[in-house]
Formats: sequence, structure tokens, C-alpha cells
Amino acid sequence: MTQDELKTMVGQAALQYVVPGEIVGVGTGSTVNKFIAALAGMRDRVQGAVSSSNASTELLRAAGIPVFDCNNVGELAVYIDGADEIDGAGCMIKGGGAALTREKIVAAQARRFVCIADESKRVPVLGHFPLPVEVIPMAAERIRRQFAAGVGGTRGEATLRLKDGVPLVTDNGQHILDVRGLQIADPLAFETEVNQWPGVVTVGVFAHQRAQVCLLGTAAGVQTLKFD
Repeated sequence: MTQDELKTMVGQAALQYVVPGEIVGVGTGSTVNKFIAALAGMRDRVQGAVSSSNASTELLRAAGIPVFDCNNVGELAVYIDGADEIDGAGCMIKGGGAALTREKIVAAQARRFVCIADESKRVPVLGHFPLPVEVIPMAAERIRRQFAAGVGGTRGEATLRLKDGVPLVTDNGQHILDVRGLQIADPLAFETEVNQWPGVVTVGVFAHQRAQVCLLGTAAGVQTLKFD
């Protein structure tokens, strides 16, 4: 099966976790786009969605699904999103689509995080995928130096993410550093430490908001991983 077919498969499988009559949290990215397409088929059975990005909001509204502001709804039953990497405990690296801050906000509002991914995203240790970190622009160089000096027993090389030759600007008006060369053996401690650095808006390690379930697309079908 192609990677696109695997994404379609897990996007459809995630429908079983959508609670009828409630508002669903929706992430961002190519795998989530498949979920949104599948969700359109049951739009009359949900109140609507809380979205983690402008891009997902546009797709949801085009599918006829109402989109609510986080501040206008209470706790969500479920948040469904992809991952750039996921380890054996449900901790993830996210932010390849530059929506990590809003993704973490919506994930924190949900009782359950269901990750949808293809099997290439499963790793023993986080860090092979460049770690996205959303930063306030004036702090970018100092944060780059902090990663080079080391954090949690690992050092990384941070570079500013560009789009069309200029710094990419997130939906929140900030910049992103992508950090290569890390080996994140303790994701919870790593996330906690980097979150304290002045100028960091969000680090793309999702350990405090880790997945409880991962629907993993494989050649043999959807594999369901559950994390304590």
C-alpha cells in the first residue's frame, strides 16, 4: 500500500472514536486531511469541531462542519491528530505542519488524544525527525545556541524554518526552529525543560499531551496501540 492509502485507512478508522452529538478536536496535516474527508460523511452526527490551524478550519468548513473557538466550548471528548514521530509510550514529535502550538492547546482540552499515523512514524527514540520549536523571533538565535550547548543529555543543530526564502510565520505570528541531531530519551523531562526557556512558545515534544491511542496504518491493516 502507498503512504497515501495508509493515511486514508487510518483517517477512516478514527471515526470510531468520534462521539456522536459532541464537538471533536481536529489536528493538522496530510493524515488529518484524510480524517476530515471521512468526517464529512458523518457531519450531521457531530455538533462540529475545534480546529488546530487555519488550514484545517478551511477544510472543515468546506466539508460543512461548523468550527468553534476553543474559548466557547468546554472539555472535548477526543482530539484526533497525526504525528511526525511516536514512541512506545505515546510521546510524539509534532509540528512539521507548523501548527504545534494550537495542536497542543486543543490536545490539552481533550480527554483523549487519538494519534493517526502510518507505520513509518513509529520510532524507539524520538529525535530523528527534526524537532520543531515555535519561538518569538527576537529569541531565535539564543535558543539556537541553547540547543547547541545541550539539553537533557543531547545536543542539536537548530535552523530557522524558511518558506519562499524568508522565515515562515506561523498562524500565531511567530517563527519556527527545526532542531536536528537530537536523541530524546526522556521526552517528559525534555519538554518540561525546553518549555522554561524564555522565548519558546511551544516545543514540538508532546509528552505532557501524549497520545492514549495510536491508529497505525500498516500493510496488514490498522494496528491499534494503547498507552497506559
